[in-house]
Amino acid sequence: MFGSFKAGDKGKIVNISNVGRLVQRRLLDLGITEGSEVCVKCIMPFGGPVLIESCGQCVGLRRKEACLIEVERV
Repeated sequence: MFGSFKAGDKGKIVNISNVGRLVQRRLLDLGITEGSEVCVKCIMPFGGPVLIESCGQCVGLRRKEACLIEVERV
């Protein structure tokens, strides 16, 4: 889960099936799939979004959705 990650940590996405179908579709459209390596760029304070980088692009995710994505550290 991205909840235990800090800025600069890298991981590999294991499972995205826990998030809603719309979010899954958008992640897939952006090339963020199971098996993708991601890097946490920034975590905004006060429950704000998480900024991740994958395939050379940065994507902001709501914290509640980012916490539902299963990620293992690399």
